[in-house]
Amino acid sequence: MTALLDHTTIPFVPAPRSEPSHDDLPKLSHLQLRTEQQRTLDTPRRRYSLAARALFIGMDLLYGRKRTMSKFRVLEIVARVPYQTWETVTYKRISKRHRHPLDIRRLSDRVREFRAQQDNEQWHLMILDELVARSGRRESKIWYDVLPRLIAYGYWHFAWLLYTVKPAWSHRLNADFEDHAEHEYAILVAEHPEWESAPYRSDICADYGRFVSLADLFRQIGHDERLHKQESERSANSADL
Repeated sequence: MTALLDHTTIPFVPAPRSEPSHDDLPKLSHLQLRTEQQRTLDTPRRRYSLAARALFIGMDLLYGRKRTMSKFRVLEIVARVPYQTWETVTYKRISKRHRHPLDIRRLSDRVREFRAQQDNEQWHLMILDELVARSGRRESKIWYDVLPRLIAYGYWHFAWLLYTVKPAWSHRLNADFEDHAEHEYAILVAEHPEWESAPYRSDICADYGRFVSLADLFRQIGHDERLHKQESERSANSADL
């Protein structure tokens, strides 16, 4: 008990935090959003892995190649899965490293990053849920509710396996997924010029941000996906996993 009260036995060394927190991803102005959308459109896609290509082809076969809000809603259901997986595995690692305070601090920082990324993806899903509901589109419960959960269930276990065997593999797969999402959102906005004059207001999702148009809303979501991609790329290349 005395050792626990003796602060000299376990010196506190703050864990370095070179990257900004994900608790509040930056919200861009209209001009910035247009610039970043064009940057995405001008940037080649990543060289996707076989697993990523299989996932994208499967989504096209199930939901069609056309970009619709309903399809993007399904994508956002799946998008949260890797962050949930990483959070779960990292908590287990914290339990195993309970005698190593510095390791626990480092792992705890990782958990906060994963949770914040997951929460940001949750905002995207809530926004798509609301927009689909407003559209009055009738969706098959099996096709747009049950099936996406089954896809997410399978993806969760695959992401868990990758992260358990080699975390970098799971981060690279997620970077592929987020890069795909970033480009798809940019193209979606380009396909709907009428959205430039369509106002966006929401009481449910007002905390996510306020935007002058539906086009800017989706540009912002696409920019979020880019930041998630960049974080996964950094994590995949980091030895500190």
